[in-house]
Amino acid sequence: EMDRLFDRWGDNRPQQYARNTFPPLNLWENDDNLFVEAELPGFALEDLEIMVTGGNQLSINGERKAPELEGGTWHRRERGFGKFNRALELPGYVDSENVSAEFKNGVLTITLPKREEVKPRRIEVKVS
Repeated sequence: EMDRLFDRWGDNRPQQYARNTFPPLNLWENDDNLFVEAELPGFALEDLEIMVTGGNQLSINGERKAPELEGGTWHRRERGFGKFNRALELPGYVDSENVSAEFKNGVLTITLPKREEVKPRRIEVKVS
């Protein structure tokens, strides 16, 4: 953490600071699915890869290519570029065969259906 803090003012490489936390993610669930949102402005779909392994491991890999600048001079460059890899352990096992993803307005939303055995179940209580 201290290295990240001091790197902010170091050599003016924004990807150095953002590398460990890019892209920012949201993770939530309902009774049937887990949902992951990733902010990925400026990415092309062909530069993204999503994988689910082991039933509860999600990996998002990608690369934002450096912008072409011909005949100009950079005065500020805060948006990082380069490769990234975000991996996280999901709070439950998912049906990896039915995972879906949507990319809209720079936000990737991944829907991960829960396996039947981890979904909440209503238990009927019998009166004797």
